[in-house]
Amino acid sequence: MEPQNRISNKALTVWKISGLIGCSITWILSIAILVLTIIFDWTYWVFGAMIIISIIQFYLTIFLIPSVKWKRWRYEVRNTEIDIQSGIFVIKRTLIPMIRVQHVETKQGPLLRKYELASVEISTAATMHVIPALDLTEADELRHYISKMASVEEEDV
Repeated sequence: MEPQNRISNKALTVWKISGLIGCSITWILSIAILVLTIIFDWTYWVFGAMIIISIIQFYLTIFLIPSVKWKRWRYEVRNTEIDIQSGIFVIKRTLIPMIRVQHVETKQGPLLRKYELASVEISTAATMHVIPALDLTEADELRHYISKMASVEEEDV
């Protein structure tokens, strides 16, 4: 059975803004290539290729990828494990036993802070897992709950 909880709808906006920032870097490079093409009399196919790449990148990072990513991202925290599902084309399921959790923290960047979101980072000895873009109160409650359940599990061993 797949996890039931979804991340916040506001994640779509944050991911679209991040995509727009990435696209603007490509647009700046395209303009620089156009200027260099004019100055050094290069062929215009390079500039044309950059424009096509910019259009494809714009569509993918602002429209397609955020919506597919949001639809696929799910999580569920149970008493003994954390179940995370993510992916765009390849769906990945991760089960993290509570006994393996070393610490949990919430993080906010500028965009997440603006939209009152936070990511929950779950650290184990081997790696770190992230549940992105949860509402701030939900992220704090989840961090507290996981921390409590992980410490209870450790005492039982």
